[in-house]
Amino acid sequence: MKKILIVLTSHEQMENTDSKTGVWLGEFTDPYYEFIDAGYRTTLASPLGGRPPVDPMSELTENITGSNRRFQEDEIAKTAFERTNVLSTIHAEDYDAVFYPGGHGPIWDLATNEASGQLILDFYRSGKPVVAVCHGPAALIKAAEIQPGFLTGKHISAFTNIEETMVGRSNNVPYKLENKLEELGAKLHSSLVPFMSHVEVDGLLITGQNPLSAGPAAKALITLLESQTANS
Repeated sequence: MKKILIVLTSHEQMENTDSKTGVWLGEFTDPYYEFIDAGYRTTLASPLGGRPPVDPMSELTENITGSNRRFQEDEIAKTAFERTNVLSTIHAEDYDAVFYPGGHGPIWDLATNEASGQLILDFYRSGKPVVAVCHGPAALIKAAEIQPGFLTGKHISAFTNIEETMVGRSNNVPYKLENKLEELGAKLHSSLVPFMSHVEVDGLLITGQNPLSAGPAAKALITLLESQTANS
């Protein structure tokens, strides 16, 4: 049975606003159920442990997904979400892949978290896939600080500057994720139309652009893991 580590943000404060952020719920639930339905085992972790904050916007009716509704009826999943493991206690050798959902929170805590950055490098160096969606790729920033050049030339996707402007949060974040990743040498790719699904696969690194990309990124990971198994 494959074991997937899902790393969630613990950060909810934004800048210049009373609005809160956190995990974008569908970016957790869509992949979570892809993994569960594939027969995989999941473990949840976050920098502070316990229940991660949830971005209130992701619980608005227009942003609710089928997996969100399934989650609300799933006591096992809700208990796991309430009791995420403290990230610093996690070891890459215990898992087959790591998945970082978004929400704006990661651009603060996961982008600067030493344990997270080292974990990404441990997975990658061990030949294990690293997946990040929307603002989740902010976690790659710390990995690239620990290992300069880690992102150089890598083809990835992430929440774009245009999308940040369209959701009205450009003035509430410390930096534009697209710009920061490009500064670190990554080659950013996105859908022609904002907020449409787009997934990039570059070897062991799988990245998705936005909330609609979370499920497809999880499916891309499952495909990669199954191909690794078939070739082993």
